[in-house]
Amino acid sequence: MPAHGAAPGQDEDPLAGIANLFDVSVAFIVALLIALFALFSAGTLLDQDSRVTLIKQSEDGEMEIITKEGAQIKVQKVTDQTLSGRGTRLGTAYRLANGQVVYVPDDEPPSN
Repeated sequence: MPAHGAAPGQDEDPLAGIANLFDVSVAFIVALLIALFALFSAGTLLDQDSRVTLIKQSEDGEMEIITKEGAQIKVQKVTDQTLSGRGTRLGTAYRLANGQVVYVPDDEPPSN
Protein backbone atom coordinates (compact mmCIF):
# COMPACT_ATOMS: atom_id res chain seq x y z
CA MET A 1 0.00 0.00 0.00
CA PRO A 2 1.47 3.41 -0.88
CA ALA A 3 2.30 5.86 1.87
CA HIS A 4 -0.18 8.59 2.64
CA GLY A 5 0.22 11.37 0.09
CA ALA A 6 2.42 9.28 -2.22
CA ALA A 7 1.40 8.71 -5.78
CA PRO A 8 0.07 5.24 -6.58
CA GLY A 9 2.88 2.89 -7.55
CA GLN A 10 5.64 4.80 -5.71
CA ASP A 11 7.20 3.41 -2.56
CA GLU A 12 8.41 5.62 0.27
CA ASP A 13 12.20 6.18 0.39
CA PRO A 14 13.57 4.15 3.33
CA LEU A 15 16.50 6.57 3.78
CA ALA A 16 14.34 9.69 4.08
CA GLY A 17 14.45 9.54 7.88
CA ILE A 18 18.27 9.48 7.92
CA ALA A 19 18.43 13.07 6.69
CA ASN A 20 16.25 14.15 9.60
CA LEU A 21 18.49 12.31 12.08
CA PHE A 22 21.54 14.05 10.60
CA ASP A 23 19.87 17.46 11.01
CA VAL A 24 18.95 16.71 14.61
CA SER A 25 22.48 15.52 15.43
CA VAL A 26 24.04 18.68 13.93
CA ALA A 27 21.67 20.87 15.97
CA PHE A 28 22.53 18.86 19.10
CA ILE A 29 26.28 19.26 18.51
CA VAL A 30 25.95 23.02 18.01
CA ALA A 31 23.88 23.34 21.19
CA LEU A 32 26.43 21.26 23.11
CA LEU A 33 29.31 23.45 21.90
CA ILE A 34 27.45 26.60 22.93
CA ALA A 35 26.71 25.13 26.36
CA LEU A 36 30.35 24.10 26.90
CA PHE A 37 31.54 27.50 25.70
CA ALA A 38 29.26 29.22 28.22
CA LEU A 39 30.11 26.74 31.00
CA PHE A 40 33.84 27.41 30.84
CA SER A 41 33.35 31.19 30.45
CA ALA A 42 35.37 31.12 27.27
CA GLY A 43 33.81 34.42 26.24
CA THR A 44 36.32 36.24 28.43
CA LEU A 45 39.13 34.59 26.49
CA LEU A 46 37.90 36.23 23.30
CA ASP A 47 37.39 39.70 24.77
CA GLN A 48 40.19 42.08 23.69
CA ASP A 49 40.24 43.94 27.04
CA SER A 50 40.10 40.95 29.37
CA ARG A 51 42.86 39.69 31.68
CA VAL A 52 42.79 35.92 32.28
CA THR A 53 45.23 33.56 34.04
CA LEU A 54 44.88 29.79 33.70
CA ILE A 55 46.93 27.02 35.31
CA LYS A 56 47.07 23.79 33.31
CA GLN A 57 48.41 20.49 34.66
CA SER A 58 49.03 17.52 32.39
CA GLU A 59 48.67 13.87 33.42
CA ASP A 60 52.42 13.56 34.08
CA GLY A 61 52.32 16.50 36.53
CA GLU A 62 53.86 19.16 34.28
CA MET A 63 52.25 22.56 34.91
CA GLU A 64 51.88 25.62 32.69
CA ILE A 65 50.66 29.11 33.57
CA ILE A 66 48.81 30.75 30.69
CA THR A 67 48.34 34.50 31.03
CA LYS A 68 46.29 36.64 28.64
CA GLU A 69 46.37 40.43 28.87
CA GLY A 70 44.46 42.05 26.02
CA ALA A 71 45.65 40.42 22.80
CA GLN A 72 48.95 39.18 24.27
CA ILE A 73 49.18 35.58 25.52
CA LYS A 74 52.14 34.22 27.52
CA VAL A 75 52.78 30.57 28.41
CA GLN A 76 55.18 29.77 31.25
CA LYS A 77 56.24 26.27 32.21
CA VAL A 78 56.55 25.50 35.92
CA THR A 79 59.54 23.35 36.93
CA ASP A 80 60.83 21.96 40.20
CA GLN A 81 64.35 23.33 39.59
CA THR A 82 65.77 25.70 42.19
CA LEU A 83 66.78 29.04 40.69
CA SER A 84 68.76 31.89 42.13
CA GLY A 85 69.26 35.53 41.30
CA ARG A 86 67.85 38.94 42.03
CA GLY A 87 64.17 39.62 41.84
CA THR A 88 61.20 41.43 43.27
CA ARG A 89 58.54 39.83 45.42
CA LEU A 90 55.23 39.91 43.53
CA GLY A 91 52.87 38.23 45.96
CA THR A 92 52.06 35.06 47.88
CA ALA A 93 50.53 31.76 46.79
CA TYR A 94 48.37 29.70 49.17
CA ARG A 95 47.22 26.09 48.77
CA LEU A 96 43.68 25.62 50.10
CA ALA A 97 42.39 22.46 51.78
CA ASN A 98 40.76 21.33 48.52
CA GLY A 99 44.10 21.56 46.64
CA GLN A 100 43.31 24.81 44.84
CA VAL A 101 46.16 27.34 44.68
CA VAL A 102 45.29 31.02 45.19
CA TYR A 103 47.76 33.78 44.26
CA VAL A 104 47.50 37.06 46.19
CA PRO A 105 49.54 39.91 44.64
CA ASP A 106 51.32 42.40 46.89
CA ASP A 107 49.76 45.85 47.13
CA GLU A 108 52.86 47.67 45.95
CA PRO A 109 53.65 47.66 42.22
CA PRO A 110 57.09 46.22 41.41
CA SER A 111 59.82 48.88 41.14
CA ASN A 112 62.53 48.71 38.48
